[in-house]
Amino acid sequence: MRFVEALKAMKNGAKVKLPSWGGYWCWDAEKETVMIHCRPQDSDHQGEILDIRETQRVEYTLSNVASDEWMIANEENCPVLGGEAMFGFGDAIKYIKRGLKVKRKGWNGKNQYIQLATGISYKSATGEIVNCNHDAIGNKAIAFVGTSGVQMGWLASQADMLAEDWVFVD
Repeated sequence: MRFVEALKAMKNGAKVKLPSWGGYWCWDAEKETVMIHCRPQDSDHQGEILDIRETQRVEYTLSNVASDEWMIANEENCPVLGGEAMFGFGDAIKYIKRGLKVKRKGWNGKNQYIQLATGISYKSATGEIVNCNHDAIGNKAIAFVGTSGVQMGWLASQADMLAEDWVFVD
C-alpha cells in the first residue's frame, strides 16, 4: 500500500512497516505524530521508540515515506512483534550491495546464503595473479556460501527471483 493508506491505517490503530523492516511505525494520537519502533540492533538504546520528527536520517525516512510497499505489521512479519521480516529478490540484491548477507527461507541447506564478493582475483596456469576487473560491474560478483564452500558468480533461478521469502542472515 502507499504511505497515504498506511497513515490512514496507523490513525485507525494499525502498526505498519516495509517488508524488510524488523520494527514498525504507528500513530500516537496524543502527540499527533508517527512513532518509530526500532529493533534493538537498529537503535542506540534497546527497543528505542523515536518520534519521526526527531529522525537523524531524514533522506532515509523520506525515501521510506515514498515507498508503495507498506504493509500491516503483525506477529508473523515483524521481528519486534515476534515474527520474521521477509522480502523479495529486488530487495535482496539491494541489501547485498550494502554488504549484508541474505538467504531464502525456503532453501533446504543450513548456513546457506549469498553475499557480495569484491576484490576478486585468480591465479592463472602460469602463476600470475589476475584481478577480475570488469568494465560494467567492476570487481564484484554474488557469492553463494553453502555447505560445500563458496560458489562465485552465483546465478538466481526464476524461483529465487520470484520468491518473497528472502530473509537476513544473523
